[in-house]
Amino acid sequence: MGYTLEICANSIQSALNAQAGGADRIELCDNMHEGGTTPSYGMIRGCVERLSIDVFPIIRPRGGDFVYTDEEFEVMKADVIMARELGCQGVVFGILKSDGTVDLKRNKELLSLARPMSVTFHRAIDCSADMEEALEMIISMGFDRVLSSGGAVTAVEGLSRLQALVRQAAGRIRIMPGSGITPKNLSGFLQELEVTEFHSTAKHEVGESSAATVIPYLRSESSEEIVRELRTLLV
Repeated sequence: MGYTLEICANSIQSALNAQAGGADRIELCDNMHEGGTTPSYGMIRGCVERLSIDVFPIIRPRGGDFVYTDEEFEVMKADVIMARELGCQGVVFGILKSDGTVDLKRNKELLSLARPMSVTFHRAIDCSADMEEALEMIISMGFDRVLSSGGAVTAVEGLSRLQALVRQAAGRIRIMPGSGITPKNLSGFLQELEVTEFHSTAKHEVGESSAATVIPYLRSESSEEIVRELRTLLV
């Protein structure tokens, strides 16, 4: 079975590390501590120009919930068009209504703007009022895959729900587990889930932090070594 490894990259260096480690594509985002927001034009263009693997920027104008104002939705439409025109192979987004249901109208509009790029519905599904109903709506719209932690903080905690979503999907859409997937627990997912795509940050901390440093310059960055460990397990 061929597996796809997607790495959530928060910088050009993270993206390059992911590629060097054997990732198949990156989900490119900014502000990872907020769950990811849309990266800048320069960041997207730089990654498209430097990488040979697929680049999927997240289309999310801010952190917080997934219910957007008209003004925020206009920003999302412009960003989808930007990603397509820059040559990205895919985009990642998801919009909910205030009652926790999937916003069919707005998601369909973004899907129309995104094609022929591949499109992932992100972890907004984990915040939906009814994940099973949300999955059916996502499938009906024609998304290529859905990223989910099974409605829990991590995919490990949401494993049983992920199993249920895979059964429900029945091959109609790809379910991609993500959140907290590491080389230490990936084997367990391979045994328990019939999926072909996995999502991980593969992150570690880099920078300086010492008694002599007034401000600790630490940041999270995708690790080439961790990506390679994940890739080795996906055989």
